[in-house]
Amino acid sequence: MSADLTFRQPIEDDHARVLAALGPWWGGLKGEAGAKERALLVPRLYFQHFTPTSRLAERPDGTLAAFLIGFVSQTDPDTAYIHFVGVDPQLHGQGIGRSLYEWFFGQARESGVRKVKCVTSPQNAASRAYHARLGFEVSEVLPDYDGPGLDRVAFTRSLAAERA
Repeated sequence: MSADLTFRQPIEDDHARVLAALGPWWGGLKGEAGAKERALLVPRLYFQHFTPTSRLAERPDGTLAAFLIGFVSQTDPDTAYIHFVGVDPQLHGQGIGRSLYEWFFGQARESGVRKVKCVTSPQNAASRAYHARLGFEVSEVLPDYDGPGLDRVAFTRSLAAERA
């Protein structure tokens, strides 16, 4: 992993920086409609209310390198949820995403969490493969998971076996 990155808790002012990265990092996927969809998935409230369990990585010049937005479920305290993760495509393959996930798993374990969950679209083969490599169990396609026509694949990783 690139040793020149700084990792820190995000603040509300980071919201615009993350939104600005979503288009270029996702290669303009689905054009303007895709940009709007991604922006709706990362509202400002995550940068106001879920910062202790979220993380940013920055280069020495302060530019955004990666981020993870996650939280412990208030409904099920045994579960934590990773909502959105992004790594600058120029930095893929350097272990930055894995480092963010491992940090989150540690935070979750310290909070008494026993499992971590997240979802992606069925078409996102790279995400499905990545989560499997990280030890997540991958579900079958869940039709209409997020509403009509919004199918998802769910991931679950147990942390219980990792407790020492």
